[in-house]
Amino acid sequence: MLISYHSAQLEQLTEFEISDELEQGNIIYFPVCPIRLPREDELQFIRDELPARLALKNVSYHPEANAVRGLDADHETTGRVHRILTLHSKEVDAFLKKVIPSLTAGWTIGTCSFRPVQERGRDLKPHASNELIHFDAGAYGATNGDRILRFFVNVNPQEDRVWATKGAFPEIYRRCGSEAGVRENDPGKNYLQKKFLDHLRTGMVRGLKKTGLKMAHVLDSSPYDRRMRKFHNYMKDTPEFQQRDTYYQQIRFRPFSAWMVFTDMLSHASISGQHAFVDTHLVPLANCRLVELAPINILKAAG
Repeated sequence: MLISYHSAQLEQLTEFEISDELEQGNIIYFPVCPIRLPREDELQFIRDELPARLALKNVSYHPEANAVRGLDADHETTGRVHRILTLHSKEVDAFLKKVIPSLTAGWTIGTCSFRPVQERGRDLKPHASNELIHFDAGAYGATNGDRILRFFVNVNPQEDRVWATKGAFPEIYRRCGSEAGVRENDPGKNYLQKKFLDHLRTGMVRGLKKTGLKMAHVLDSSPYDRRMRKFHNYMKDTPEFQQRDTYYQQIRFRPFSAWMVFTDMLSHASISGQHAFVDTHLVPLANCRLVELAPINILKAAG
């Protein structure tokens, strides 16, 4: 599940080496962060200043709007955070294009977020909690089956970031799909295809974007995305699922390490840790080689 790469190995990659591992639900781990990070004074600034200035769950740079959200701060502070996050986003983008080139054609560069608050014990509603094991779903508008890739960096100089998982989508769907209410009895009816109202919603969202509402895409939806959101909510709402049973594993990411994973594929929770960058990219399903493992195709194929 956790596959480590050191700098020397990154110079000898084959074309699909890392991308195939990602599609199988593995975490690609870099014990030493492979990209250039912000200067230490910039890191110290966001560690010190952002916890008290948080207005939303996280502080995020949204490239489609060229704006930082989630920060209650003056213009100077906001501008400095904007510069830090935009530069970090560019570093991540350049690195991923180098190591997983087959996945990056036509992808969508999503948010670059900084998580400044200790994950353990956050006072969040269950569906928003990072401490509960889940698949990512529903926060990006309509993915229509495209993949959610996230790149993480722990920039806490002293504390590990600790994750929990109960495995990858194929196995969890097999075990829990019926109970979660996401298993279709007759998948031959193309039940995941968008219907008239879905296309109407998508058209309205595109219209809103043309009027200047740059983040209107988060209002879009699809049958697949609603099905995945239902699975996400079942996982977080079900204490029996969250139990530390034989499927439960913890993973520790040490200070200044990095990792990436398809978070629609691997179940995960951030159960402790403070100060991390999280970059999100939406990868077209057409870029994948192991398409039979993609959640949308598992949902289509399984009865």
